Amino acid sequence: MRSKGIKIAVFAGIAVVVFLGVFLGITLTQDIGKSEEQITTEKAEKQITSLLQEIKVVQGSARKAAISDEDILSDEDELPKIDTYPMSVQGTGQINVEIFSSPEKAGTGTDGWLNEVAERFNQETFTLNGKTISVSIRSVSSGPALDYIRSGKYVPEAISPSNEFWGSMMEASGVKTELIEKKLAGNVAGVLLSKDKYQDMINKYGSVNMKSITEATASGELMMGYTNPFVSSTGLNFLINTLYTYDGDDLLSQTAINGFKTFQENVPLVSYNTLQMRNAAESGSLDAMVMEYQLYVNDAALQSSYVFTPFGVRHDNPLYALGSLPKEKHDVLTQFAAYCLTEESQRSAEACGFNRNEKYVSELPADLKGTTLLQAQKLYKENKNSGRPIVAVFVADTSGSMIGEPINALRMSLINSMQYINRENYIGLISYGNKVTVQLPIAQFDLNQQAYFKGAVQDLAANGQTATNDALIVALDMINTALEKTPNAKPMIFLLSDGEQNVGHSLNEVEGVLRAYEVPIYTIGYNANIDALKKISGINEAATINADSDDIVYQLKNLFNSEM
Repeated sequence: MRSKGIKIAVFAGIAVVVFLGVFLGITLTQDIGKSEEQITTEKAEKQITSLLQEIKVVQGSARKAAISDEDILSDEDELPKIDTYPMSVQGTGQINVEIFSSPEKAGTGTDGWLNEVAERFNQETFTLNGKTISVSIRSVSSGPALDYIRSGKYVPEAISPSNEFWGSMMEASGVKTELIEKKLAGNVAGVLLSKDKYQDMINKYGSVNMKSITEATASGELMMGYTNPFVSSTGLNFLINTLYTYDGDDLLSQTAINGFKTFQENVPLVSYNTLQMRNAAESGSLDAMVMEYQLYVNDAALQSSYVFTPFGVRHDNPLYALGSLPKEKHDVLTQFAAYCLTEESQRSAEACGFNRNEKYVSELPADLKGTTLLQAQKLYKENKNSGRPIVAVFVADTSGSMIGEPINALRMSLINSMQYINRENYIGLISYGNKVTVQLPIAQFDLNQQAYFKGAVQDLAANGQTATNDALIVALDMINTALEKTPNAKPMIFLLSDGEQNVGHSLNEVEGVLRAYEVPIYTIGYNANIDALKKISGINEAATINADSDDIVYQLKNLFNSEM
């Protein structure tokens, strides 16, 4: 009996060894011949299937709500109160002139040149007709500044945008403008190419310029990113130059449009802001990005990694008077412009990184009309996806912590900004507390889907705990299913939350899956833990918006204009 027991044990041991050998053999060889992308995708599919089995998902029943003109805010109403952009310099003279300024010269440190000059000017206690004079500076990006001025919601006495495009667009919008000074401080826009890619471009094309950059991007050799041309001077400049490269005689011709579509098909990112673009570049997702030289020269890390190539119109920070100014205010503005051009002020400008590319001359025609520029923005909005629709899921936090103002702000901002989502896109909506509810399955965002979307958003109610990461996995699964029907579409997730996850899967458990599928997750925070939301949006180089200020509708408009 003992001998028999020993034999059984031996056979059992041999069986275990054989089994382990076979198992390990299969495990170690199952990925042979597969690409790394295939292996990653297969593992992600298994993970998402496993995660979904642990998540409670219920189906909602969206109702239709009437779509009316009340859902479309006027340009004036969608803009926040001007106090959202506080004064960086407050003048106290008896005659004071307020100037909108682009942020690269009305910020802090090397970005604060105009503030520094304005402070010195005010301290001089100059007088005019026996009255003290001064200037106030308000830092407002050129795109929002144009919207304030042409809507009439808030019009300062003057504006100094980065380049002259915005002055032409204001004039084309019916705003009376007068160019007081063409150049307060010299600057240029440029493309930053990684040093390796720059050398590759030199080797293949012989030189790096807009023509070779456009050609390399269109052919898929260069991963190029640029900023939203509705907000950013550099982004608008890049758009105009791209169109000009395809048709130098007519930026709005069908030839230019077709060329732009081909180009845009191979652009992985039009970023909501410069930070998003830089994060994408640092992660290796981009070979090139756009930036002003003044910012580039003040960043040692950028200079060590990238080569700067100027393009487009110069960013010489012109100064415009707006409307019909009283003579006294006009004289103050003229005197301040002259003060900016003094030797001391220009030395200060150079120390901040301005006046460094004075020999650069633009190839663009000098007589580009403001109407052409405005139409180019519209062309971009209509053609930026090059026939590729967006498949997106809005993920709304309806946990108990969203009760009150946060959920009200979420509903309001979504309903009032849905007009900026292109109708050829495919949109779905889910909400979450303890469980995840599919409020609206993904469908084309036609009038019917818009009506269901509005009704579903109106009916969102807050209660329970916060299963944020469970909701993201459900949204990702919805997108994957939709992509089977529209494989050429671009996927996106928009998470609207206070950022506090306290039930369900942790971010560590789902991050690998989210990263593997490379779906950008834009996060919008309502009374939020913004740092928590930034971790989520940072997984695939998306952006985070803080909805606590009253400009959330305007911010979502700009986000949708650049992405949707």
